[in-house]
Amino acid sequence: MSAFELKNLNDCLEKHLPADELKEVKRILYGVEEDQTLELPTSATDIAQENGFDLKGYRFTAREEQTRKRRIVRVGAIQNSIAIPTTEPIEKQREAIWSKVKTMIKAAAEAGCNIICTQEAWTMPFAFCTREKFPWCEFAEEAENGPTTKMLAELAKSYNMVIIHSILERDIEHGETIWNTAVVISNSGRYLGKHRKNHIPRVGDFNESTYYLEGDTGHPVFETEFGKLAINICYGRHHPQNWMMFGLNGAEIVFNPSATIGRLSEPLWSIEARNAAIANSYFTVPINRVGTEQFPNEYTSGDGNKAHKEFGPFYGSSYVAAPDGSRTPSLSRDRDGLLVVELDLNLCRQVKDFWGFRMTQRLPLYAESLEKASKQDFKPQIIKET
Repeated sequence: MSAFELKNLNDCLEKHLPADELKEVKRILYGVEEDQTLELPTSATDIAQENGFDLKGYRFTAREEQTRKRRIVRVGAIQNSIAIPTTEPIEKQREAIWSKVKTMIKAAAEAGCNIICTQEAWTMPFAFCTREKFPWCEFAEEAENGPTTKMLAELAKSYNMVIIHSILERDIEHGETIWNTAVVISNSGRYLGKHRKNHIPRVGDFNESTYYLEGDTGHPVFETEFGKLAINICYGRHHPQNWMMFGLNGAEIVFNPSATIGRLSEPLWSIEARNAAIANSYFTVPINRVGTEQFPNEYTSGDGNKAHKEFGPFYGSSYVAAPDGSRTPSLSRDRDGLLVVELDLNLCRQVKDFWGFRMTQRLPLYAESLEKASKQDFKPQIIKET
């Protein structure tokens, strides 16, 4: 491993490259011709500075149209570390994270955000690596009437903001089963709905099927005052069909609340959500937590290495990608942060018209092929020399 620890790729580029080279590198790396920095009010930057988290602002523009007004929306993505040790009582841990993130939500409101989204399972440490049921299952709560949704509903109404938050859900009406769930709260403060994680990893420490299985909510799109939103939870970003279905259902922004660690997935991180934005002509918002989390008991990873208590580091690097293939720089790899991005939703249709991906896709062909592939007697379409 390198002794050099990279905190933020964009900061590294700006530190070491001359201005003319930096502009060309950003054009190639981020797909933008001009500076996309969004100036944020001092009321927001002051909160960030006082509370020790990063605050970055960027914008995406679209061409002016004759028949439609601009549809300007500001989205916020929150990445954070846990607040106190995992050995503390459950309620204290949750309340400490609440306190931290509520301050970040306040900064998002001051920055003019219409929609914000948290990282995956934001109210708790990512304890699924331990494969222990206790005490971690005690973090589970109801989606509609749980304490976190009730707390955030008040903020959503107060700030006139749609809030998407990802929790460990306990389904009281169906045998108290547990799910990995994203909850959508309208800017009116009302519960709008939920989506359960469609794809569950079984990779090393991410063998999460110990706690919950694949979701049963399909690919819902939530129509809000600020656009049509969807949530592709964490591991679902590795499946192109999952992204595609949210697009077919009309999503304009797809959030990807995640919790993923370095070297396992970082080479994929900057690619998958950006590819999805291009292929489906919508905006994507991948969000990842930061920090290293230490647990009371040692556990093994099934990889031949010694048992350990630490999980991480999570590498943050939250960003936003646009349907034209451009993207923002990422947040830090190791610090709490709030990313604020202003975007014009008209860009979604403009890109559809330009590239014609929706017009040229072959859904009946795919449907026929997928139906065949799902059968036990499926034979791959391979032609061999005879």
